Amino acid sequence: MIARLWRGWVRTTDRAAYVDYIERTGMAEYRRTPGNHGAWMLARDLEDGRTEIVTLSFWASRDAIRGFAGDDIERAVFYPDDDRYLVDRETTVTHYEVVADAG
Repeated sequence: MIARLWRGWVRTTDRAAYVDYIERTGMAEYRRTPGNHGAWMLARDLEDGRTEIVTLSFWASRDAIRGFAGDDIERAVFYPDDDRYLVDRETTVTHYEVVADAG
């Protein structure tokens, strides 16, 4: 199994709207892509007026990730209104091999 991790930052005042937006776009797309084994969105408010957003998804294989991200699986996937919310973002993602689980 492969874990896929991405981070971005929004204004804390936009946190709820961005979480709703990503739930309807990216998270929904993760979950309906064959080979996806779950997706989570994490948030933490920072002391500078920004909120860090992390998306974490689990995949059966790198080929399954290609079904979501296209051929360049290292490139982050963005949606039309991301520029409206994001004040900073990683343009790449990090992949990890899952070598142990809590199950």
